[in-house]
Amino acid sequence: MSTRRDFIRQVSVLVSVGAAASSGLGLMPLPVHAATQGRWRMPEEGDRHERAFIAFGAQEAIWEDFTADVQAALGRIARSIARYEPVTVFCRPQERSLAEQHCGTSNIAYVTTGLDDIWMRDTGANFVIDGQGRLGAVDFNFNGWGDKQQHDNDARLAAQVADTTDARYLRSELVGEGGGIEVDGHGTGIMTESSWINRNRNPDWSKTEVEQELKDRLGLRKIIWLPGIKGKDIADAHVDFYARFVKPGVVIANLDNDPESYDYKVTRAHLDILKNATDADGRKLQVHTVSPPLNPRKSQFNRNNPDFAAGYINYFVINGAVIAPEFGDETADAKAFDLLSELYPDREVVQLNIDAISAGGGGIHCVTSHQPYASVLLLDQ
Repeated sequence: MSTRRDFIRQVSVLVSVGAAASSGLGLMPLPVHAATQGRWRMPEEGDRHERAFIAFGAQEAIWEDFTADVQAALGRIARSIARYEPVTVFCRPQERSLAEQHCGTSNIAYVTTGLDDIWMRDTGANFVIDGQGRLGAVDFNFNGWGDKQQHDNDARLAAQVADTTDARYLRSELVGEGGGIEVDGHGTGIMTESSWINRNRNPDWSKTEVEQELKDRLGLRKIIWLPGIKGKDIADAHVDFYARFVKPGVVIANLDNDPESYDYKVTRAHLDILKNATDADGRKLQVHTVSPPLNPRKSQFNRNNPDFAAGYINYFVINGAVIAPEFGDETADAKAFDLLSELYPDREVVQLNIDAISAGGGGIHCVTSHQPYASVLLLDQ
């Protein structure tokens, strides 16, 4: 398989999709509602879920020889989640049967639609809840991480998720991805500047304007900005590979201990910021660290592949469980398991082999998203 950066170069002539697809225009005719400042808020991921989502969208044009392995890994993730909460799988009409073979049918629903790829966190809706317990779905106008990959189908997915869940559709003018958002559910967010303050997404926006829009759409009072790093991965360093809220006031941060990795200095800079930061309520953050494996199992997926993303921090918190990766490094896998078990004592930690997905630069959190529980789902439009 080519690396993801190779693929970006190969398809550069194919991603000149029209402005309508990139900006979210031309989507299904859902009513768009303006957000009122302070009205909507994004819950913390550990709050109760209504269901989880997966996009069974691997295609050979992107994944080449790894396509079947990626589909199998998506199936393992879907089946593991379905033990704890319902899962909705989006898939192409012609792949419905294949998706069912991999993902199963127990506690799983299927929605057929056009898809470009598998990154549900980035392409799906970003759910918020208002003071009356109503559900909203924010669309941040997915544009293929700055027109790096074909995305005309995936650009429509957030609106379709809103329609499928009967959520109020809220479209921002800002361009970004769900993997670039981390919140504690109580007014504090963590973001990377490299993915949000970036000309390939928001060329005419100042940092102040980006921050205010994120605050308004997600119900935030404070954003802790990490620098991230541009151009090293397709997403320009999403926060969900660097820092996650365990709960308000408690953060787990990625600390790369490989001196040859570009993340070695980046993660140390992030750690310094986080250790000196306070949340929206003025509390100093308690910061735990988790390190990638130094000796992952050798396979076709990581051989000569600079995009292989061996990060334990890209896990998914669901009802009753934490779905996390393992990489065949017994010592590092055990350390990650023990830390997550300590930080999430009321949840079972389930570790899965997702090497095929990691080969494309992503993880479990990247290929999943979730609908928080809301007391009112059917909304007056």
